[in-house]
Amino acid sequence: MAFIELLGYLGALVVGLVLGLIGGGGSILTVPIMVYLIGLNPLVATAYSLFVVGTTSVFGAFQNYKKGLVDLKTAIVFAIPAFIVVYLTRRYFVPIIPDVVFTLNSFTVTNDIFIMIFFSVVMLLASYSMIRGRKNIMTTEKQNLFYNYPIIAVQATVIGVFSGIVGAGGGFLIIPTLVLIGKLPMKKAVGTSLFVIAVNSLFGFLGDLSNIDINWPFLLTFTFISIIGIFIGSYFSKFISGKKLKKGFGYFTIIMAIYIVYRELF
Repeated sequence: MAFIELLGYLGALVVGLVLGLIGGGGSILTVPIMVYLIGLNPLVATAYSLFVVGTTSVFGAFQNYKKGLVDLKTAIVFAIPAFIVVYLTRRYFVPIIPDVVFTLNSFTVTNDIFIMIFFSVVMLLASYSMIRGRKNIMTTEKQNLFYNYPIIAVQATVIGVFSGIVGAGGGFLIIPTLVLIGKLPMKKAVGTSLFVIAVNSLFGFLGDLSNIDINWPFLLTFTFISIIGIFIGSYFSKFISGKKLKKGFGYFTIIMAIYIVYRELF
């Protein structure tokens, strides 16, 4: 058991490295690590993931804010509906998912299986975003004169539901929304996204406090190691092509999603 926990903490370092190198993908690793290495059930794992991703994103958002790469006005408009929905999803919807969601012939889909399969679907969406890249997304600073805030709010609500169920920050959905609908330049969209992810994730985690027992020593240790990984990853990102890494991680995400489906169903 001690060896498995050691692997889990090593995984925390990898989570931070990935966040630091490509600016996303933390929950894609955090949830499987906590479920398959640490042995937590998916409900607890997704709650812990929100705390880990949210806390680590605070550091990234702060660094980008100092560089002027966080559009607070857009971030607030995006974050308010998103964090409300994430909180309500974690506080009220996730706990009422029945122990047996449905039965098909002799196969029973439990809530644990449902959460992990839904998580694998989100992983596939994330992998598509990472592999496809953003070659066709072009914005300029002048486009910041107009924001379609109602559409941003609707998008934020949808993303909030996804984030709430699977414990993901949702950066792969937030960034394209901020660029295409919020009309933010790419660098500012990334910085603003980290701010939104931090707010969404931490408020979502608050919704779990009354539903599950938190192992604070483990969670804080895991998060601390992940933060160390972020700083290491951020340093090496200066020497490594983030674009190639993101595409490679996208293919890895597909493999992970297929593994999760196989593990849960077969």
